[in-house]
Amino acid sequence: MRKMKKSVYGLVAALVAVPSLAFAQFQAPSGTNLPSASLTNIITNIMNWLLMIVGILGVIGFVIAGILYLTAAGDGDMIDRAKKAMVYSIVGVLVALIGLVVIRAVQGLLGASRTF
Repeated sequence: MRKMKKSVYGLVAALVAVPSLAFAQFQAPSGTNLPSASLTNIITNIMNWLLMIVGILGVIGFVIAGILYLTAAGDGDMIDRAKKAMVYSIVGVLVALIGLVVIRAVQGLLGASRTF
């Protein structure tokens, strides 16, 4: 019974996915306000936007950690807390930069980029 249920769910999922494959080839009419860019460009723009937000939040976290460190006034717990916040913000900025490099590398491999 359980196997039958899984196969029915798989069949329904496949039937639901087929129309989305057909709609992936749809070209928007020119008179609408729909985006005319390719799916690769839309996803790249979304990822660049998200990475920009992560980078900005990392820099803001770095500034806040610096302020916490300066206002610790010798309190060991506050200094440790500020150091942890600084490490986390540096890691956040590095993750954003690595994400940007990965996006550029994938664009180059897929041929989405016209320049090297």
